[in-house]
Amino acid sequence: MADRILVTGSAGHLGEALIRTIKAAGTEVRGIDLKASDFTDVVGSIADRQVVSDCVEGCDAILHTATLHKPHVGTHSRQDFIDTNITGTLNLLEEAVKNNCRSVIFTSTTSTFGDAMRPQPGDPAVWVTEELRPKPKNIYGLTKTSAEDLCQLFNRNTGLPCVVLKTSRFFPEIDDSKKKRDSYDDANLKVNELLFRRADIADMVSAHLRALDKAGDIGFDRFIISGPTPFKRTDAAELGRNASAVLERYMPGYKEVYRRRGWKMFPTIDRVYDSSHAQQVLGWQPEYTFKRALQALCNDTDYRSPLTHDIGKKGYHSEVFEEGPYPVDSF
Repeated sequence: MADRILVTGSAGHLGEALIRTIKAAGTEVRGIDLKASDFTDVVGSIADRQVVSDCVEGCDAILHTATLHKPHVGTHSRQDFIDTNITGTLNLLEEAVKNNCRSVIFTSTTSTFGDAMRPQPGDPAVWVTEELRPKPKNIYGLTKTSAEDLCQLFNRNTGLPCVVLKTSRFFPEIDDSKKKRDSYDDANLKVNELLFRRADIADMVSAHLRALDKAGDIGFDRFIISGPTPFKRTDAAELGRNASAVLERYMPGYKEVYRRRGWKMFPTIDRVYDSSHAQQVLGWQPEYTFKRALQALCNDTDYRSPLTHDIGKKGYHSEVFEEGPYPVDSF
């Protein structure tokens, strides 16, 4: 691990989780965020070049988690997204080069794939790997895709090791879909998603730390970070028609566990995030898998990591919205 690490977005779920873990390992860490918190050393914006310059000085690695993301699409301007997600990333990359940082780990998102993951009803599930061409459907996906490209550009032109982690869902907040909230218990939703589009925050942290250790050897690469799926690519067609039947072949006892809790599997699955590249190249070994969750449910224990409870729910905005966790806006 680096001698001193800068974590951007230190008041957020992932930023706080990283700082907690890094400090526990005895490594010096500095946090920056727009919001004051117990894990924020500098309150300021990464869009402010001077603030970034001051923060990067003396650090030899950057874990860049700060972002405007999907929950902010309906509450922030498109210019806000460009300022934070593109200009902020550019500021960090330029200062990293200036200060001879060893590496930058950029937290991106599977949302960059956007409309590429939207099959028609009954069509096969989309098998999502790093080779899938992004089709951003909103300003969030577009700016994160652009920031990924900036990382690649800086690696190519300056030699700065830059690793992009395209994270799936890991927030504990309620789902943004009212239909899903009305149809499924919240824990039921999240355990289902561990099969194909979610990971525990403890596994997100371990992926970032593995990327930090490996960045110098890798140079540049993109990795999907999501819980390992039991499904195979050849299951895609049936997942688009009958997800429960597919799951029952791999885990025949799951139905009884679900029945006791009054839970149900989604009738269909439209995409599967394949994190095998991260597991192979980074040596990432996620612990909080669907299989482990199923065993925890059998034992009446919590399927989540202790770190999930330490971080808790933060919400996405200071205000509270009546119809959900945030206004849903696709543009």
